[in-house]
Amino acid sequence: MTAIELLLQRQSNPLLTTPAPNKGALEQILTAGMRVPDHACLQPWHFTVITDDGLQRLSDLFVKSSDKQTANLEKIAKMPFRAPMIIVISTEFVEHEKVPKQEQLITAGCTAHAMQMAAYSLGYGAMWRTGAFAYNKKVKQGLSISEQNEIVGFLYIGTPCKEQALKATKGFDNKVSYWR
Repeated sequence: MTAIELLLQRQSNPLLTTPAPNKGALEQILTAGMRVPDHACLQPWHFTVITDDGLQRLSDLFVKSSDKQTANLEKIAKMPFRAPMIIVISTEFVEHEKVPKQEQLITAGCTAHAMQMAAYSLGYGAMWRTGAFAYNKKVKQGLSISEQNEIVGFLYIGTPCKEQALKATKGFDNKVSYWR
């Protein structure tokens, strides 16, 4: 697969199972995350890799952090088990006169994208998810993410359960203007 084929054919895969990436594949995925555009080389991100018993700990954290009056706790408890590995991407904002927080947030988002592309290129499926728990103060505390930082997303990674039909490519005509 060429780089352009990767970019044009990649799609999220929510149906993931074992095996998770091995140590070598995980190192490649994390290294891809480190190669993103990064103004002033601030590296304003952090990766928390969750596997094995950590998935149960994340499940317990989600349940404990949910609004128990309205939540479906059984569904919430199952969320971390959608894949055998989750990488939580969070910001580590750095004070810098030329690099505002917004730019640092975008850079951290680029790490999630790069790691998702790397996982796909290695034959794994991946799904970048956010949802209410990405914005939940108790979840951030439980993951040792300081109040001033953000969860960019939960990158679920595993082996695809089944091959997906390639989705149609979205047109860009109504999203582009040209200055000449």
